[in-house]
Amino acid sequence: MKENIPKNRMIKQKFNKEVPEGDNRERTVCDNCGMIFYENPKVVAGCLLVWKDKILLCKRATEPRAGYWTLPAGFMENYETVEEGARRETMEEAGAKSKKIDLFLMCNLPHISQVYMMYHGKLEDGKYEAGIESTEVKLFSKDEIPWKEIAFTVIEKTIKLYYKDVEKGNIGIHFDTIIKK
Repeated sequence: MKENIPKNRMIKQKFNKEVPEGDNRERTVCDNCGMIFYENPKVVAGCLLVWKDKILLCKRATEPRAGYWTLPAGFMENYETVEEGARRETMEEAGAKSKKIDLFLMCNLPHISQVYMMYHGKLEDGKYEAGIESTEVKLFSKDEIPWKEIAFTVIEKTIKLYYKDVEKGNIGIHFDTIIKK
């Protein structure tokens, strides 16, 4: 129930960017109460799922990069593990599950304050369907990957690392940073 607060009792909040005492970075600070609002990087969790040597990709229905292909991934929610977030996003975007997923890539994207945590696993029963955030979901062989239509550099990097590991015969764990120039 929303409380009706008379206008003469409402507090107008004003915020400024400043370096708080004892800190070393500019933060958003409330002028009225001094509360500091910390803005921290977002964690993106997702999966590279494979079925019969093909990778599951989703065509994005939403911006940014609507109409481009990506691995199912998205922002973590509060109170979930990274693995739970990866599984949830994969189900939401691609209607897909995997019985076992393993960490494949952790990639820093400091220019957009994000960290990607990508997992690898086998697509359960070969089943998938487009979710609300995807216009299409499809399995691609290595030769069919629409490289010029991949939505994000980190997704392209994830797929290329996967194929390098396949060639070596060992799927590993990778760590990387993408610096925008």
